Amino acid sequence: MKHLIKIFLTLTACFAVTFLLIKFTGILGMEQIEAWLKQARELSPIYVGLIVTALLFADLFIAVPTLTVTILAGYFLGHGFGAAAALSGVTLAGVCGYSLSRHYGGAILGFLIKQEDKRNEAIMTFHRYGFTMILLSRAMPILPEVTACLSGMTRMNFGKFLLAWWVSSVPYVLIATYAGSISSIDNPMPAIYTAIGITMLLCGLWFVCHRAKNAEEPKSMTTHQ
Repeated sequence: MKHLIKIFLTLTACFAVTFLLIKFTGILGMEQIEAWLKQARELSPIYVGLIVTALLFADLFIAVPTLTVTILAGYFLGHGFGAAAALSGVTLAGVCGYSLSRHYGGAILGFLIKQEDKRNEAIMTFHRYGFTMILLSRAMPILPEVTACLSGMTRMNFGKFLLAWWVSSVPYVLIATYAGSISSIDNPMPAIYTAIGITMLLCGLWFVCHRAKNAEEPKSMTTHQ
């Protein structure tokens, strides 16, 4: 597990650099994103959808506030079209992250972990827990992109990855865009409550899974003995 954690933390640190860059430079702040969406809405809802999709796809390369953009998609486009635009962007980001990492990830793994047996151990550990990690990755920023890249690097079956990605993303997108669709400037509370609720629920599930894993390990050790 410790070798997988090393890879996980390294990837997280790389994505965190873009988060800090965006945060402190203000290159892609929420006020700017909202201004883009308002201007696009005056032209055509199609442009709003394209901006939402592009932003959520770009989250693979630069830190984008995914939940906020998804809620805004529902606010500007309504539930149905907002969900379609958001899910398109999220899916593109996941598939692209998986594909790039599957192609170039071998070299990165070799650089991070020199010994082949330790690399294989990390790969097997992710194959064991990766599906669950992807399912719960929406609990925190950066985690979805990290798990998508890990899936490609460890050559997880693409169908299995995509299933986990959609099972994680579809409810997330549907709930967030619905909250945005019933919110307004005068009544933003549905969006606020949804953002807090989704984060708390997924963090709670992370905690439960972590406890279950810790309880399982002693049993596995006893069985092998």
